[in-house]
Amino acid sequence: MQKRIRVLIADDHLMVRKGLRLMLEEDDESIELVGDAADGASALTLIEQLQPDVVLMDVRMPGMDGITALQHIRSSWSQIAVIILTTYDEDDLLVRALQAGACGYLLKDTPLEKLLRAIHTAARGEMLLQPDVMARVLAHTHQETRTPPPLPGRGGLTRRERDVLSGIARGERSKEVAARLGITERTVRAYLASIYTKLDVDSRSSAVAVAMERGLLSLRQE
Repeated sequence: MQKRIRVLIADDHLMVRKGLRLMLEEDDESIELVGDAADGASALTLIEQLQPDVVLMDVRMPGMDGITALQHIRSSWSQIAVIILTTYDEDDLLVRALQAGACGYLLKDTPLEKLLRAIHTAARGEMLLQPDVMARVLAHTHQETRTPPPLPGRGGLTRRERDVLSGIARGERSKEVAARLGITERTVRAYLASIYTKLDVDSRSSAVAVAMERGLLSLRQE
C-alpha cells in the first residue's frame, strides 16, 4: 500500500482549519491530516514533533507569520514542503513566499482538485507554479528598480542550467526535464545542485524566484 502524505495545517481561523480537514478527508486514501496550528510558532512545535510531509501555511497569523515560519522550516527541516494557502492575492507576498522556499502559492478559494494536486506535487519535492503566477512574479520583479549586485565568486547560469530551471518553473518533473533535454535524471539533479550553489538557495522555488529577480530566467520557452 502506498504511503499516505502526512499534512499539517497552520491557519489562525478555526473554521478554515475545520473546512480544510473536511476537504482533505475527501482523499483519505492518499492524504493523512496529522495536525493543525493557529499560528507560526505553534506550527513549528507540531512540525518538530510530527514531521509532516507537507504544510499548508497561512501568511498572516498572530505572533509568528507564515513566511517567518516557512524560513524556519527551510532552515531546520528542508525535506518538508510548504504550500502557502492564503486569502491575500498580493504580488509582494507571492514573491517573498517563493524566495523563502514555498513550493506553491494558492488562494483559499482554490478548487479541491487543484489543492490536492498541489499537495501531491509538493510531496514529490516538486513545485507547482502556474503560468499566470509565473507571469505575476516576473512582472513584479521587473518593476524593481534596483539591480542586485553579483554574488562574489559566482557566475551566471549556463544555457543548459537555464533550460533546466525554466522547465522546473513550468512545473515539469525531473524526469520530464530529462526527457525534453535528452539527458538523465541524475544529470538534471547535478544541474540543480549547481544552480543552487550559484544562486545561494536550497530549493527549487527559491531558485526560480531568485533567477527571475536577477533576470536569469524568462517565461519564454527557449
